[in-house]
Amino acid sequence: MALLSAWQPPTTVVAGARDRTLRLLADGGPAALTRAHRAGHVTASALVLDATGGRVLLCLHGRFRRWVQLGGHCEPEDRTLAGAALREATEESGISGLWLDPAPIHLDIHEVACQGGSRHYDVRFAAVAPAGAVERVSAESVELGWFPPDALPEPLAGATAELVAPALAVFARARQLPGPAPEASAGVG
Repeated sequence: MALLSAWQPPTTVVAGARDRTLRLLADGGPAALTRAHRAGHVTASALVLDATGGRVLLCLHGRFRRWVQLGGHCEPEDRTLAGAALREATEESGISGLWLDPAPIHLDIHEVACQGGSRHYDVRFAAVAPAGAVERVSAESVELGWFPPDALPEPLAGATAELVAPALAVFARARQLPGPAPEASAGVG
């Protein structure tokens, strides 16, 4: 909750989603991080950029057949939302050594079919793949693809396009910081 409480969302719509997510967590406790929480549950995802910032990695989701960023449900071993997003992005892309900025870039609440109908309160992050990374399709994806930020594929999942500008801003800031560039480091910062 501390991460989301301290986070300054980019728009009033996203601020409203953050406030709804904080209420869900306050009311539901740790159960609100699990898919068993029927009223809705927090998930984590990441928009992965290549090492140059010139392409984004998306997956064609196997269930709802739309292109979407990588992510999914929190697991008991996840210590943070950023850690859950990094784990999911690594599993779904097959790319090890992803760098993930620990601050969210977006939050979206949407209806899903989990448990016969629920909501995902998806906290979204930006990640960068190491130079030369090669993706591998997972069991959850039909296809993975790298796309220029201004030429995303169709059909695209809701709010995925909204992640591009903030992810590119994270990439630009990270490249200006002293220390290793995002593509040269691993972990969550």
